Amino acid sequence: MLTIHNLTAGYDAADVVSDVSLEVIKGKITCLLGANGAGKTTLIRSILGLNKIRSGRVSFDGVDISSFATHDIASRGITCVPEGRRVFAKMTVRENLQAGAFLERDSDVVAERLLQVFALFPKLEERFGQLAGTMSGGEQAMLTIGRSLMSNPSLMVFDEPSLGLSPLFVKENFRIIKKINEKGMTVLLVEQNVRQTLAIAHYGYVLSQGKIVASGSVDALKDNSELRAAYFGNA
Repeated sequence: MLTIHNLTAGYDAADVVSDVSLEVIKGKITCLLGANGAGKTTLIRSILGLNKIRSGRVSFDGVDISSFATHDIASRGITCVPEGRRVFAKMTVRENLQAGAFLERDSDVVAERLLQVFALFPKLEERFGQLAGTMSGGEQAMLTIGRSLMSNPSLMVFDEPSLGLSPLFVKENFRIIKKINEKGMTVLLVEQNVRQTLAIAHYGYVLSQGKIVASGSVDALKDNSELRAAYFGNA
């Protein structure tokens, strides 16, 4: 579904990711593992059109989207669940969810999508009129996922979904990601939490210092103890 071919990108004069190639398989969870500073966020920004690609290309459903504007990429079915639970704090849960469906003009379709989100996150229905900024961290994490689902995407990119959450909510977040995938959603899961990620992913890549240093099935990555020790300690 998504193919990144020999991509190089960065900021000012510095390359942050260099000659990166990977594929996200339709209907599967593909993970990108890497420690802080490995270049994961730069790669995501490049996929979404937020960073200029210096060389290489990004293709989605067979179309080269490397030079597309971010809103055009979104309209093609790619959505990102950002790190840090970036909700619109002064807007209600309802307004946040509706913002996720900004490309949809049919109110009946939006209403149907709301029901699907509530089925996944009943708590959001309970908090429908509440200001998002007054919710707990775990509830805000639900809202960011629900808001992304409201766009009816083909591919969901999760950027560090475990960041800043308690162990209980981390476990719940990964359960939800797995459940979303089981319903047919294609997922690119960008994380540094090795154990939780490899428990739900199908295929993975390891990014270190801006380069892909390993890739393979989850079973192959789990068995690579030397690689895990080198990049993730005892994770």
